[in-house]
Amino acid sequence: MDELKDIRWKQRFVNFEKSYKLLNQYINQPIETELERAGIIQFFEISFELSWKLMKDYLEAQEISVKSPRETIKQAYQIGLIDDGHVWIDGLSDRNLTVHTYDEDMAKKMVNDIIKLYFPELKKLYDKVVKEL
Repeated sequence: MDELKDIRWKQRFVNFEKSYKLLNQYINQPIETELERAGIIQFFEISFELSWKLMKDYLEAQEISVKSPRETIKQAYQIGLIDDGHVWIDGLSDRNLTVHTYDEDMAKKMVNDIIKLYFPELKKLYDKVVKEL
């Protein structure tokens, strides 16, 4: 493993960990207002963005070259870094949608999906990488 690439994914993890912990801190709180929904969605967007970049750096440290978030997710699934590739691909699509669109009904559904689908997958990734460090 290239030492610089090994250091890079570990540095990326530090940033991912900060955003993950913020999301984790608020995910189980009551989320009732538009501002609270927007905050959870924003924490998710940041955590998701950093998670796929963490996976990309991790893969490159393993000598696996990837170019896009979708390709990164597929490769991370193939090597067992993540468990449910379909949920991650859906999360990527939803993250892209929330960055460019706002609709109250969509925001409510998104918060529900973050709590039930996406956060558990982020947690699994976090736990797996912590063990490796």
